[in-house]
Amino acid sequence: MRTALGEPDARAAVTFLGTDRVEVLRFHEGDIVRYATLGMSAQPMSDPTAMLADPVKGPRAELVLSVRAGLADTDKALRPLAVLAASPQVEGVIVAPGASLDLGEPLWPGAPFSSVLVAEPGGLVEDLTLDEPLDPVRFLPVLPMTANEAAWKRVHGAQALQERWLTQGTDLRDPSRASVSLA
Repeated sequence: MRTALGEPDARAAVTFLGTDRVEVLRFHEGDIVRYATLGMSAQPMSDPTAMLADPVKGPRAELVLSVRAGLADTDKALRPLAVLAASPQVEGVIVAPGASLDLGEPLWPGAPFSSVLVAEPGGLVEDLTLDEPLDPVRFLPVLPMTANEAAWKRVHGAQALQERWLTQGTDLRDPSRASVSLA
């Protein structure tokens, strides 16, 4: 992460009962602030239907949220991001591109977003190769979604929502943006 994002200027650590510690690092780059989880990839994610989780093999990931600085109190997103990063351990889910992660509360105070869409990795932080037989760590961007966007995505799919954002020129880094037109 340091190679791609530089040195973090803040960090917070959260530990949930029965889980490993998750840190959230903050990086500033011009008018963009990025929050990246650290610790989600300590254990591989496993299929929730598997009888026994493989302690070595399986996908590994960290989450990266990018927003415009100074437009909202986005530093309060540290704990909610840690909650999302702990979801593979707590809920037994595999976090992958196209998935939705729902918090059930605003991502930060006053945010119009309570869920995120997990996007494709590789654009910002390259995968981190680990020694065999470990899978590489993927750095997955998370894109805040309004409740209407999340509901629309459930019906039409992640690709359709991303296309709608793109065709309407939605600034996904705007921490106070309104929902994209879904009509």
